[in-house]
Amino acid sequence: MQHTEIYFKTWCPYSQNALALLDKKGVSYTAIDVTNDLPRELEMRERTGRTSVPQIFIGELHVGGFDDINALDKSGKLDELLAGEDATVAA
Repeated sequence: MQHTEIYFKTWCPYSQNALALLDKKGVSYTAIDVTNDLPRELEMRERTGRTSVPQIFIGELHVGGFDDINALDKSGKLDELLAGEDATVAA
C-alpha cells in the first residue's frame, strides 16, 4: 500500500470527511495537523500550490482535497492508487 499523507485542520469538515474516508479504507497515513502550525501550513502550500485543506498525497502523487479523493473513491481509482497501481488521475 502506498504511503499516504494528509494535511488537515481540526475544525474543517472536509478534513474530517477525508480522514474518515481513509480510515474506512483501512489506510495507514501520516496526518499533518496545520491548524496552529504556520511552518507546516507553509510547507503544504509550497508542496501543493494550494491554501485549502485537506491536501492529500498518495505516494508522491498530490491527489488534491476531499472532493478529489471522494471522486477517486466513487470511480474505483482510489483503491488502485492506494495499491500502487498506475491509475490515471485527472488534475
